[in-house]
Amino acid sequence: MTGHAPLGAVGSGSWGPPTACPLGQKSTGARRELKRSFHLDILISRNSRRVFGQVNKVLPADAVHKSEPKTGCIRGCLRKACKVHGGKGSSSISSDVSSSTDHTPTKAQKNAATSEDSDLSMRTLSTPSPALIFPPNTQGFQNGRGSSTSSSSVTGETVAMVHSPPPTRLTHPLIRLASKHQKEQANIDRLPDHSMIQIFSFLPTNQLCRCARVCRRWYNLAWDPRLWRTIRLTGETINVDRALKVLTRRLCQDTPNVCLMLETVIVSGCRRLTDRGLYTIAQCCPELRRLEVSGCYNISNEAVFDVVSLCPNLEHLDVSGCSKVTCISLTREASIKLSPLHGKQISIRYLDMTDCFVLEDEGLHTIAAHCTQLTHLYLRRCVRITDEGLRYLMIYCTSIKELSVSDCRFVSDFGMREIAKLESRLRYLSIAHCGRITDVGIRYIAKYCSKLRYLNARGCEGITDHGVEYLAKNCTKLKSLDIGKCPLVSDTGLEFLALNCFNLKRLSLKSCESITGQGLQIVAANCFDLQMLNVQDCDVSVDALRFVKRHCKRCIIEHTNPAFF
Repeated sequence: MTGHAPLGAVGSGSWGPPTACPLGQKSTGARRELKRSFHLDILISRNSRRVFGQVNKVLPADAVHKSEPKTGCIRGCLRKACKVHGGKGSSSISSDVSSSTDHTPTKAQKNAATSEDSDLSMRTLSTPSPALIFPPNTQGFQNGRGSSTSSSSVTGETVAMVHSPPPTRLTHPLIRLASKHQKEQANIDRLPDHSMIQIFSFLPTNQLCRCARVCRRWYNLAWDPRLWRTIRLTGETINVDRALKVLTRRLCQDTPNVCLMLETVIVSGCRRLTDRGLYTIAQCCPELRRLEVSGCYNISNEAVFDVVSLCPNLEHLDVSGCSKVTCISLTREASIKLSPLHGKQISIRYLDMTDCFVLEDEGLHTIAAHCTQLTHLYLRRCVRITDEGLRYLMIYCTSIKELSVSDCRFVSDFGMREIAKLESRLRYLSIAHCGRITDVGIRYIAKYCSKLRYLNARGCEGITDHGVEYLAKNCTKLKSLDIGKCPLVSDTGLEFLALNCFNLKRLSLKSCESITGQGLQIVAANCFDLQMLNVQDCDVSVDALRFVKRHCKRCIIEHTNPAFF
């Protein structure tokens, strides 16, 4: 039978004289070399006398692989040492040798319960193991210098094969490399707390909550009050009501039932948000200053009333796309119990009610009466708004700087006369696709709103060159103008614009059929700061576009001429 003998098959009894070895006198030198080269460490399990031999110095390759009988002699000496030194061990471990389980059926069942613990004990060694444990009838294993094969004739026996470990000079550098890698992974832990908080400040709310689950230090840093001035949640499937309840409960630990540090809540696009979520915000966030719930079509007037009544410092409110919101007002309880500091006024300055289709003049009247400090108001596509609603608005809200009534088809020149009452305070006005506005309404705006910077009159087909002339001569500080889809505007209107509005930076002439290259050249020759020019669907030559590009080098030209690139 070729191959190594099973562990424990050679040598029995106590540790005897050298002549007890089956190799006889010829193997005396090998036994002495074995005693000098091996140091055995014995570890005994609590549940069974399972022994693991630990080797500090491995025999040279010629001593192990020279002949089969010597290998058997080594294994016999290992077995004898286990019997003699049972219960005595050492804590110095550098490499391990796997021992086999007894092949007796009763003992095999006894030792099976401790095999998993034994494997865990072996894995705790920091040095790579030079021994491999193979199942019965395992064929062949090759290392760097040679190969050895082993087989067993006993069923259920595990054979231990000992091989030379990597040279000692390679072991320690490998260990040092591993420790360096671990240190590189843990370099972030060396950052001070203020640096970590600065990094966390750029994370959205959901990522910040994930960081809190990494370790205890990150948990404490992630819940630093300075990081929770803003809650930002996005996603159509997220359960926003529950998320807001959990977050506010955690943030209220230091100040029961009140989140004094939370100032901004952005949950735009969270369609599962309901009145319950807004009520949680209203109850727990008295210092709230900014709330964005655009696209949350499940919220109603009552929830919005609760927020504006219980959050007296609210300045920014975005309810665009909330089709059920028809008004912004205080609750009845808040109106009855007026505090001297709050009064009947709401401190909202920025209000976006875009796509609130059911908003009517009566609701706009209520908004104007309660939100007298408005400076930014956007009523895009509020199709039920008329000139009467704008009249109410101008009576109460005299500080408006930006106003948008785009796609409000019932707004006419009379509404423009009301808006003109804002005078020099108005800087931004959007009346796009208000088909009832003509040169008369533009004249009102041009006469009284001399500091207008932005005007969007796209789709107002009643505007002509006369309206552009009034605008250019009175609003000389105009920087952005959109008169696209105004077919009655021609090169004459562009000439007045170029000779008066030298600070013009953005100009849109999309689908202006009367515009030619001559009008564009006049604009380019006078408005050197032009940065954006839209001439899509206009009959403009390539030479005119090149002239504009040559005089306005920073200008981005949007066109539909395939010959110009």
